[in-house]
Amino acid sequence: MSATKEDVEKFLDGNPAFAQGYFNKKLTPGALSVMAGIPESKVDFGMLQELSQIEEGQILFDLIKEMQENVNMEKVVFKILKRIVALIQADRCSLFMYRERNGIAELATRLFNITTESELDDCVVHPDHEIVFPLDLGVVGNVAQTKKHINLKDANESSHFSSFVDDLTEYKTRNILASPIMNGEDVVAVIMALNKTTGPHFTTEDEDLFLKYLRIASLNLKIYHLLSALIFRGRNNIERQFHKALYTVRAYLNCDRYSVGLLDMTKEKEFFDIWPVLMGDQPPYAGPVTPDGREVIFYKVIDYILHGKEDIKVIATPTLEHWVLCTGLPTYVAETAFTLCLPMMQSEPLDDSGWTIKNVLSMPIVNMMEEIVGVATFYNRKDGKPFDQQDEELMEAMTNFLGWSHLNTDTNDRMKMMENRKDIAQDMVLYHVKCRDDEIQTILKTRQYFNREPCDCEEDEFLQILKKELPGPKKFEIYEFGFSDFDCTELELVMCGIQMYYEVGVVKKFQVPQEVLVRFLFSISKGYRKITYHNWRHGFNVGQTMFTLLTTGNLKRYYTDLEVMAMITSAFLHDIDHRGTNNLYQVKSGNPLAKLHGSSVLERHHLEFSKFLLADESLNIYQNLNRRQNEHAIHLLDIAIIATDLQLYFKKRTMFQKIVDLSKTYEDEKKWVDWMSLETTRKEIVLAMMMTACDLSAITKPWEVQSKVALFEAAEFWEQGDLEREVLEKQPITMMDRNCAGQLPKLQCGFIDFVCTFIYKEFSRFHPAIQPMYDGLLNNRKEWKAKQEEYEAKQAILEAQSGQSGGYIASQLRTNSYFQ
Repeated sequence: MSATKEDVEKFLDGNPAFAQGYFNKKLTPGALSVMAGIPESKVDFGMLQELSQIEEGQILFDLIKEMQENVNMEKVVFKILKRIVALIQADRCSLFMYRERNGIAELATRLFNITTESELDDCVVHPDHEIVFPLDLGVVGNVAQTKKHINLKDANESSHFSSFVDDLTEYKTRNILASPIMNGEDVVAVIMALNKTTGPHFTTEDEDLFLKYLRIASLNLKIYHLLSALIFRGRNNIERQFHKALYTVRAYLNCDRYSVGLLDMTKEKEFFDIWPVLMGDQPPYAGPVTPDGREVIFYKVIDYILHGKEDIKVIATPTLEHWVLCTGLPTYVAETAFTLCLPMMQSEPLDDSGWTIKNVLSMPIVNMMEEIVGVATFYNRKDGKPFDQQDEELMEAMTNFLGWSHLNTDTNDRMKMMENRKDIAQDMVLYHVKCRDDEIQTILKTRQYFNREPCDCEEDEFLQILKKELPGPKKFEIYEFGFSDFDCTELELVMCGIQMYYEVGVVKKFQVPQEVLVRFLFSISKGYRKITYHNWRHGFNVGQTMFTLLTTGNLKRYYTDLEVMAMITSAFLHDIDHRGTNNLYQVKSGNPLAKLHGSSVLERHHLEFSKFLLADESLNIYQNLNRRQNEHAIHLLDIAIIATDLQLYFKKRTMFQKIVDLSKTYEDEKKWVDWMSLETTRKEIVLAMMMTACDLSAITKPWEVQSKVALFEAAEFWEQGDLEREVLEKQPITMMDRNCAGQLPKLQCGFIDFVCTFIYKEFSRFHPAIQPMYDGLLNNRKEWKAKQEEYEAKQAILEAQSGQSGGYIASQLRTNSYFQ
């Protein structure tokens, strides 16, 4: 009687030892070739035999060991996927990593087209060449979205299949086997196998084998996700980090329980802790210390219970009598940095469940600074056996991640501390800069007019006050290019600045709260330092020139009212908190500003300070703008303030000249204005050049004004030169050297010729109404040239003379005679 298939299966099931022996005897490449239907040369017998003999635990051990040694996710997953390709006879396999960019979820190729003959370097995808799938595109995206594996026997029959990758790579996808890699509820990655090579599609057996070995790959990806997603994304609390890390991988920790003791990282005691020792009231510490000299103090113990009902216990400031510490094992590990494994222990029951310690593995948690930050102790291997080398290497890999987690968390804590210090510093600055309630009464006199505080008044009441208190446009001639601030107090300049906003009609149009406007201008004046030249008077003069260019110079016709408001505001703010030294000095002196900003050092600081003021609701004149208007106003602030860096001047002047030339090609002025008004980039270029023209406008003022302002500016330069000589121990350049004061006229002529002439000549050509600025410049050049010739003539006479008296007279002439 012949045996049936069922009889054979029953016999083999009942005699596993015989089946194993027969399998090992008969398994040959030839037999596999016949069974699989592939050429014998293609049979990777060694790989198959290896996988048939190695248990999943051994594969896990190899994986963790390699990961620990290489910290290379791609290398480990590549080996697993290469094995899977051979096992299920797939043509190729790929790994897609899940990520979020700008809040949008997507999948990107990390390992692509792995075959049985692939090399790792050929399959790792460079970021510049990655293929990206949004979650609503393709089978890969659908798998990530549904979080379910899929076996497509015919790809073309799936509504989710997208052929764009086939078109891109000239490949033909017939069938697909794909599965998400999950970390709890989160998708980490998607792994996909394509095209069964020995049949029409992947079978159920292939699917089972695929999913089985993906569990091994998933461990690596989960730990990678743990490092990248948990450690680097949620870095705000070290205890939570350790919990997340160990809870995520708890299934792979072959123990009943584990505890983490966190060490105090303090290396130096506070003075009030040292005093009792110095006074003899307390003996000096004589206990164990870490290798880097810290007292071994466990400030917290976190106890993770895995047997029975899972639980977590957090013990703050534990005593040495606590069961985790009473053995002395964590303390010894913290002191020596050794890993200790105690194979057999006996203890009394530690809780109501009757749980006792049987064996222990304890190891240090070391951060990337090689500091011991804690001790992890694992209790009772689940099978009752002592912990072995495999357990030690697996758990050491876990503690490595904990160490990195600690360093990143510590770095984040330091960053938060710096943020807190910055906030405190900003609060101090705002306290000193912000307009006080008593100061606002010097302009917005609500107490005098209505016997009320500003917060109790209405907008029409503010308007009544300001109409009476503001100087109006004519008193100080704010519409004139030749405006001088010499006859104005700083408070009157603030009031003139407020007046300008009413003159251009933006207060009512954009619902600027009038109390806020007053506080804002007053605060700007306080934000400028009391230095020789770059003070509030300079800031106001730049704002006044911007106002005049827009109104008297008729440049306003190209800009909207919102843009006009933003331009005037930017001009007032452009040098706020100037230090009286230039960008180069910030770099040479190692000022923190130079370390913070790579270019346009002071300009970027002025910009940040401006935004800092506008961020305060009581100073934010833009508070009633909609989002788009506010963004546009801030965008113009960026352009305007950075444009005052003279290093950028030469980059923009050719572009400005082209605009001026183009304006002369239009016979119809209205068409030109309409066209310019719609050309955003050209308007921004004109704005940038206007800021330079405003910043340097003192050079165009009437001679009696210009000659005095030039001395203020020169004096500030000389003060910087003194600092360079005394602090930096360097010889300053001629412009900064007070010993070369007599050369000021020559330097002024050179500055006019090299920098200023182009600006004002082109603006006068652009708009004839701006001609007074160019005329003023030419007149001042004539005056400076006369001073230069006078100085050079006297120098020639002195050089012809001999003796010490000549040098003394020359010195007196340099410093006293030219600008009386």
